[in-house]
Amino acid sequence: MANAASGMHVHDDCKLKFLELKAKRNYRFVTFKIEDQQVRVDKIGGPNESYEDFTNSLPNNECRYAVFDFDFTTDENVQKSKIFFIAWSPDTSKVRMKMVYASSKDRFKRELDGIQLELQATDPSEMSFDIIKSRAI
Repeated sequence: MANAASGMHVHDDCKLKFLELKAKRNYRFVTFKIEDQQVRVDKIGGPNESYEDFTNSLPNNECRYAVFDFDFTTDENVQKSKIFFIAWSPDTSKVRMKMVYASSKDRFKRELDGIQLELQATDPSEMSFDIIKSRAI
């Protein structure tokens, strides 16, 4: 179903890959891009990939949406996991692209049931490992 505000359609594969990440833990991350008025799966990171692998998969000059399954250990030594939704909108991307991603973000995020935390970043320093970890704990 297209979003009236942005005219964007979410491809079924986006929801399927997210559910596999959330329920089956098949993936560490999934990135999504908007192409031809549709949100599509861009890249998938296997369960053994790191946060660094994820950040390296994001383009330097194009926007992306992403979900990342962050595993961590609490101060009480308990293993936990949080699913982050990350809106990547680098300063070097085109203004039109930033506008399209910004106007479609909430609609797309609603399609992904089970997101626990959200982060918006325009620069790699805004989504460093330390920032992710501090948000999760």
